[in-house]
Amino acid sequence: MASSHIFKGAATALITPMTADGVDYNSLAKLLDWQLEQGINALVIAGTTGEGSTLTDPEHEKVIEFSVKRVAGRCPVVASTGSNDTAHAIYLTKFACDAGADGILAVTPYYNKATQNGLVKMYTAIADASTKPLILYNVPSRTGINIEPETYAKLADHPMISGIKEANGNISKIVQTFQLVGNKLDIYSGNDDQIVPILSMGGQGVISVLSNPMPKKTVEICDKFFAGDVKGAAALQCELLPLINALFSEVNPIPVKAAMSAMGFCENYLRLPLVPMEEAHWLKLQALMKEQGLI
Repeated sequence: MASSHIFKGAATALITPMTADGVDYNSLAKLLDWQLEQGINALVIAGTTGEGSTLTDPEHEKVIEFSVKRVAGRCPVVASTGSNDTAHAIYLTKFACDAGADGILAVTPYYNKATQNGLVKMYTAIADASTKPLILYNVPSRTGINIEPETYAKLADHPMISGIKEANGNISKIVQTFQLVGNKLDIYSGNDDQIVPILSMGGQGVISVLSNPMPKKTVEICDKFFAGDVKGAAALQCELLPLINALFSEVNPIPVKAAMSAMGFCENYLRLPLVPMEEAHWLKLQALMKEQGLI
């Protein structure tokens, strides 16, 4: 049974502002402060959207440490520490726990993949090493492997496993997961276009890319739903769908980095193999951002 609920509502899978010289900590500080001013419920640091895969270990550690200190308890901070090397994931997890993160996000192994039995052993090893609650991160479009509902059931009773970020996109599998572990684990949408559907099954919120440029509106979707205004939450989800789709018109975080740069929060700088957005996609995203008053 999960030891604690890390957050309820919307958490931003935060970009990491960068320049050619490295991580831009001044911009990161401003971004963290702005997210908090906008009422975000939690922040996820150094994940997919934060380009965690191309941060060096010293950068990864410093970004987590810096964010925890800057947020200073104003909302929960979840550190992304997953890796396809379990020993490395354990190392980063221990660091994040010691640095004061409120929770851990651990993605499934990519490239080398794993059997379902391997996932159970890996997540058990990470959870055993952690002093903070873990959110399991399932994103088969990136990793080539799905966490099956029965696998969640095998992990759900570990005292340090608290939740799931579910980005497999398969509503039928997600419903099955709710049936098996919905009373034991907090389930969060990992896709911005499925916030309300997952909340309707008993989900606790979303770990969001959309909430980088639109934290207040993303929180509002969750708040409306939790207040019983399901129609209002659904209407807002539908209103924002074109922008959500534009933010995924190229691989994340390419579009959201362009969006945040246009809003003045960072340079539009990404580390290879990621490159800035193609012009045609950017023009569509820019038009939708103007419609929403973001630029």
